[in-house]
Amino acid sequence: MAATKSSNQNADGPEIPFDVVIAGAGYAGLAMALALKTSLPDMKVGIIDPRDPRAPSEDQRSSAIAASGRNLFQALGVWDDMVSAAEPIREMIVTDSETGDAVRPVFLTFAGDADSAAPFAHMVPNQVMVHTLAVAAENRGLEFLPPGRVTHFSLDGPVQRLTLSTGKIIMTRLLIAADGVRSALRQLAGIRTVGWQYGQSAIVCTISHTEPHHGRAWEHFLPAGPFAILPLPSKGDQHRSSLVWTEADGDAKRLVAGDEFTFRMELERRIGHELGTLSLASPRQSFPLGLMVARDFVRPRFALLGDAAHGIHPIAGQGLNLGLRDVAALAETLVDAARLGLDFGTLDVLQNYERWRRADTVQMAATTDILNRLFSNNLPPIRLARTFGLGLVNRMPGLKKRFIGEAAGFSAQPKLLQGELI
Repeated sequence: MAATKSSNQNADGPEIPFDVVIAGAGYAGLAMALALKTSLPDMKVGIIDPRDPRAPSEDQRSSAIAASGRNLFQALGVWDDMVSAAEPIREMIVTDSETGDAVRPVFLTFAGDADSAAPFAHMVPNQVMVHTLAVAAENRGLEFLPPGRVTHFSLDGPVQRLTLSTGKIIMTRLLIAADGVRSALRQLAGIRTVGWQYGQSAIVCTISHTEPHHGRAWEHFLPAGPFAILPLPSKGDQHRSSLVWTEADGDAKRLVAGDEFTFRMELERRIGHELGTLSLASPRQSFPLGLMVARDFVRPRFALLGDAAHGIHPIAGQGLNLGLRDVAALAETLVDAARLGLDFGTLDVLQNYERWRRADTVQMAATTDILNRLFSNNLPPIRLARTFGLGLVNRMPGLKKRFIGEAAGFSAQPKLLQGELI
């Protein structure tokens, strides 16, 4: 790609080491790097993170990858390396009850495939997803900088001048911040956010159970918040599921720090006997929950990506998929600009990405916020209203099909989400 090669030359002559530097080697940063290198092999892309993403991770979470996210991974050539660790979600059952209710009426079910070929989502362990993306990115020429952080950056003509925690100074045409919901780079860029904390934490772990899940996901709306059981592949004769359990911050801390017997008893109160005998298959972890949306997604030669741009409640399981939509939109914006010979780091180019992603992000943030407030309480009038609403949706196949399409991500337009290379 001659345009990109020549763009690495300053007017004064010195070589600029990178076209793009990505700060953050989670799923969003790695997928972004891979998307750029797949479409523009000659583009110089570097990534920096405090830890090496190719090393073993302690992250116990698993994520629901919507059909559009699966399309993106297939287009990038990594889905075949993830699918052996993936479990399709073929049915979703929603209940609304008290914690100790012996009978939990089913108010809403989603069953069937998102299209004729595949389920509307797959569960994939985060460890597998990140490692697969990291290996693929390295194989295609991504440069992993020594573990560290970008501690300062400043606009220096047509480049960003980056100071790293290792003491090294490098230059890049574009800095992409994919450093998480508490993004230090977002703060350094002076980008303000809108949001609040919920006073809730998500407890996550993997559980084993003696009865099969049959690809069924459960979401129980309990007074403290949603309680989700999501299918994972079996290991030997042990069936497994991923748990995402919302509780008030103090209760979550107590449950994670407490003994395993008490934790298992509390689990059984909420799950019942549908899955047989339960046991823990991983350490317990908890993560505070809140809402955060950046007021701006871009600055000159700077862009926010994934959780650095937005953080939402996991009630709809769409946080990762929202980030993959960012990846698809930003990659297409940059690649199209580069192929036209444009300077892709300029504000007018980057604002195309911001316009593309703003409405979808705000809509999803508002939806998850309203759902959490609606279902994380036990007021009788609200319970009655939501029970009626769930039952109404369940009796309207056309509306349910639309919800499945939204959950699968089919409303998003970037090429990668449709399984096409840019």
